[in-house]
Amino acid sequence: MIPKHNYVRSPKLLKLVAGLDCQHCGSGQMVQAAHTNWGGGKCRGIKADDNLVAALCLRCHYDIDQGKDLSKEERQAMWQAAHRKTVDTLVSKGQWPSNVPVPQ
Repeated sequence: MIPKHNYVRSPKLLKLVAGLDCQHCGSGQMVQAAHTNWGGGKCRGIKADDNLVAALCLRCHYDIDQGKDLSKEERQAMWQAAHRKTVDTLVSKGQWPSNVPVPQ
């Protein structure tokens, strides 16, 4: 039997992430907390864990999600790099919520 996934949810973290500049292009406009599309409990209609997010502007988020001009590997690499920068930025500023596990 497959164990049930215990989702990480944190509105506070999502708000902090959306307050950053885009961690891909640097834009400060319309930044969102973009959840991973690869793992983290993501499945039909359910977002991945909230600690698996990247601060991305609307355009970069769209490019990763729609991916018509990028391969799957390019989209994953783009999201992963932005995710790592997002986590590193919030941790280094001491803003990562203490009740949310920091992803590896």
